[in-house]
Amino acid sequence: MSGHSKWSQIKRQKAVTDSARSRVFSRYARLIALESKKANGILTAPGLTVVIARAKAANMPKDNIERAIAKGMSKDSGNLEQIVYEAYGPGGTALMIDALTDNKNRTTQEIKHLLVLQGVELANPGAASWAFTKTGNAYTPNEPLMEVSGDDETRLGAILEALDEHDDVQQVFTNARNYENIGD
Repeated sequence: MSGHSKWSQIKRQKAVTDSARSRVFSRYARLIALESKKANGILTAPGLTVVIARAKAANMPKDNIERAIAKGMSKDSGNLEQIVYEAYGPGGTALMIDALTDNKNRTTQEIKHLLVLQGVELANPGAASWAFTKTGNAYTPNEPLMEVSGDDETRLGAILEALDEHDDVQQVFTNARNYENIGD
């Protein structure tokens, strides 16, 4: 039978899952490096312990966690900055984009370009934050949540997927129903 190979199916499925896991692990590695830098290597610091616990919950290997901690404590580690971008998506939905980067100018231009390709522009700081309440490291949408359907729903899904593919984007929060927290 030509074209029917169990190994090729397994290989394709494994490539997809490995790619997704790699993306999640790299996000956690950057967060761990940032938190270990803030904590000066003290492993019992609350922020660092929370991030390590979340990474372990995502089945991140212990070696990767230790490497990320060491990278955050090293002298040659880059200056990682946490930046929050705001935008308005289809149907008037508010977007809060949480990014972690070593080059603010590069990331800003990349996010701006990515949003323009999707027909959305960055908003000024504070323009969309009124729709959210900051709780810890997350943004929870205030009531009422926006209803999106039809074409707006598919466009919003494409925007969220494109943002999730970007390496510097950690999480995307929106006040659209069924899309409240993407990328964690």
